[in-house]
Order: sequence, then structure tokens, then C-alpha cells
Amino acid sequence: MSMTLSRSSSLLAACTALLGLGLAGCGGRVTAIDPYPHASDYEISGIDVSKYQGEIDWRAVQASGVRFAWIKATEGGDHLDEKFFQNWMASKAAGVPRGAYHFAYWCRPGHEQAAWFLKNVPYDPDALPPVLDVEWNGNSRTCPKKIPREVALAQMHMILTAMERAYGKRPVIYTSVDFHRDVMQNEFNDYPIWVRSVKYYPTVKYGNRRWHFWQHTAEGHVPGIRGFVDRNAFNGNAREWQAWLQPSGRREEKPAPAPVTTTASIPAPPAPAQSSPQAAALVPASTPVSTPQTNLAPTINTASTSSPLLPAAAIPTATGAPQPETARSVAMSQP
Repeated sequence: MSMTLSRSSSLLAACTALLGLGLAGCGGRVTAIDPYPHASDYEISGIDVSKYQGEIDWRAVQASGVRFAWIKATEGGDHLDEKFFQNWMASKAAGVPRGAYHFAYWCRPGHEQAAWFLKNVPYDPDALPPVLDVEWNGNSRTCPKKIPREVALAQMHMILTAMERAYGKRPVIYTSVDFHRDVMQNEFNDYPIWVRSVKYYPTVKYGNRRWHFWQHTAEGHVPGIRGFVDRNAFNGNAREWQAWLQPSGRREEKPAPAPVTTTASIPAPPAPAQSSPQAAALVPASTPVSTPQTNLAPTINTASTSSPLLPAAAIPTATGAPQPETARSVAMSQP
């Protein structure tokens, strides 16, 4: 009995220490057995989806209590999720707050990836901030490699800066345990972070990293979706969620960090002969992001649930660059 009490006291002391660091990790149910909250303790839950969820009944999703959704839009520099536009419009029509995410592909230059996302994701002032999904994908058939940390950071800065300038919102960064460990330690502290941790409470794997969203399972079930779907929790209560939805609540008034220049970085191709004031405002000359199309954040025909891919010639391509795979098509094995 005394050993049990001693262990419980130690766990509660650890939880108290976490609270002292300003983490919300102990804000839910705390017991002598497990000092950490469970995903079900959080008031605000959401999902993330791609073409693999098939046809989604978004009204049923909304009625089930889902409070937000992130929808896969793009990957690399030439892949558009075939369900993106359909999900983008239907989710808004059903009243589900949603945003778009880009899956980083480490065999494609950052400026091309940024241009592709901006080309395909419509500007919507009501949308959630865009998301940059960064993780290693050792199971990829075309790009299983890990690139040097400084190169990954450079590409991330490039894409994040372009996203923020185009959509006016500080992007969210989604990451996995191993990528965070290898690349993101002590970086991007002024960005909202969305962590994957399906076996443990985030603090166990991410230490004192402050996180905003927690992807806690890839095998969730939600009315309106057949099969599994990723489930996520917002790190806060309903009042804090509403505050976060306001621009002042989710963004610190700090300039976006400048891209890291490395000898390994791939330079952007020459700018097009003509560019619009919008393009010039979004991407100043000091930022190595190429956006050949003047319509950087296009609108879509709301009468249609699909949009044709833009011609390949509209986006600069790196010679010999391999084609990306679909985002998260292979089940990740991260804890």
C-alpha cells in the first residue's frame, strides 16, 4: 500500500510540474493511476480526411458533434487530392469549420510545393488556418529519404511564409514524433502545433512542446464516414476554442521567420515575365518562393464539386523530380 501511495504521489507531482510549465496537459481527468487526461476529456474534437474516407455525409458529421475538420488538399508539387474540392464545399455547407492541409514531399523543392498549394486552395476568410504536414515517410515508394535538418527547416520556412502571406493566417504545423525529434526541437515555437501520438499523451513523447491539436487515433469512427477516420482533440475548452478561431487568438504578432539559406537548397526558377500586384504583395523578392500564376488563391465554382487540375506547364518542375505519393496512404507506425 505504501509503495502504491508513493507512486501515486510521484505521478501527481509530475503532473503539477507540467502545470507549472504552462501546459494544459493536466486540465482533464487526473487519477492516481494515470496523471494525464484522455482524449475524451477534451470538449472540442475534430477529424482530418482525404480521399481515403470516400463519400462523406458532412451533415451527419456535423450532427455528431465534430467541431472542426482538416481536409487534404495537396502533396508535393503536382498532386491534388481528388476529393478535396468536394469535401471543401460540402463541409462548409454543412457548417463544419474546415481548413486545408499540404503534405510535404521531401523530393520536391519548397517553392514548388508552396506554389502548388496556393494554386489549388481557394481563399476563404472563414476557413481555418492552412496546415503544413511534415513527417518522415520511410514507406514511400518514390521518396523514402530523410533530408538534412537544415534543408527541411528551410523548406518549411519557405512554405509556411507563402501560406501566411496568401491566406493571412498563421499556419498550423502537423508533425509526428520522429520528425519532431529530428527537425523541430526548439523550432517554430510561435506556430500552432498539431501532434500525432496514438499510444501516449503528447507530453510523454513531445516533452514541454506546447501543442494545440492532438491526433490521438487513426481508427476513429464518426457518423457520416464509412470506415476509420483520424480523430483529433483541441487543447482547450469551448471558450478557448472560440478565442482561437479569432485571428488575434491564434496568432502572435511577430513577423514570419525568414527562410534559412543553405547550399543544399534548390533555387527558385526565374519569375514570370508578368506578375500581378497580388503576387508581388504575397511573395516579395527576398523570399525564394516561386508563384508563376497570378491567381495565387483561386476561387472555385460553387456549382461544381470538382475542379480540373491546372496544366502541368503552369507550375515549375524540377528536372527528374520523382512523383509524390498520396498523403498518409501508408499507415504510419509512430507512437
